[in-house]
Amino acid sequence: MTRPKALKNSSKGWAAVLFALALCTSGNAAASDGVQKMIYDVYAGGFRVVQADVTIDYSDPRHYGLFMGAATYGFLGKLAPWHGTFETSGWILGDRLQPQLHRSSATWRGEEEIKSYNYTKKGGFKNLVIKDHDKPEEVQEIESDLTDGTTDALTAALSVFNTVANGGDCTGTSEVFDGERRFEQIFTHVKRTELSASKYNIYGGPAVECTVEIKPVAGGWSEKPRGWLSIQEQGRDRGMMPTVWLANVSDDGPAVPVKIRVKTAYGTLFMHLAQYETGGNMVVAEKRQDN
Repeated sequence: MTRPKALKNSSKGWAAVLFALALCTSGNAAASDGVQKMIYDVYAGGFRVVQADVTIDYSDPRHYGLFMGAATYGFLGKLAPWHGTFETSGWILGDRLQPQLHRSSATWRGEEEIKSYNYTKKGGFKNLVIKDHDKPEEVQEIESDLTDGTTDALTAALSVFNTVANGGDCTGTSEVFDGERRFEQIFTHVKRTELSASKYNIYGGPAVECTVEIKPVAGGWSEKPRGWLSIQEQGRDRGMMPTVWLANVSDDGPAVPVKIRVKTAYGTLFMHLAQYETGGNMVVAEKRQDN
């Protein structure tokens, strides 16, 4: 399968940032059934270019789940028709989240690649299973220096969301294996702030602002930054690292991203929380209602 390398790699980056997951615009927490469902719209130059659906599932006190689906939209969807899903399920072990299975699926022009990362309950990495379009499934045993002590990007982000929900700062560092490389995923607290709702974003209220950064550790990294690392460095060169705002929008679940800003060489991308549902209650942004 052939797909642009930058687009293939950046899809994992969005997952790292993101998701990465009844709200009212006054910012009051809503009653939850343990499941939070969000829809995010990504805008560039005033145009919606990507839509992402995120579900965070804490309905079982012993297990957690996080699902994200994303696809290019509008003119970008016609120019670069890509869609992918990223999902993690795992164990809740006290204050620690331990993934059992992380699966990513990316489809470029009708050709799908699926990667399944399998972990043990004690924190070990078992194997990586790859199914690339019409090729036979391949089970890979990965060198331990790439996998020992690592987690997946979604679990790493969710751990930080839990810290914020419990009143802590948006701070945390985890080491992640993405199938080829090992890297640090770093959340750095910036400040506590107040956000206002808009026609694009349904959330208004207290939030925690932080930056997200990845640092290469081991594996097949290119000398020239590519994918998400390239996007990150474009922002650094312009004095603005990728930034996420987290807020408690449920009274019994993790905090979720309510806004994300990414500055690139081609302009600034904003990802807005456009729809939120929990406990049978749903709120939809004005701009999404118009579409």
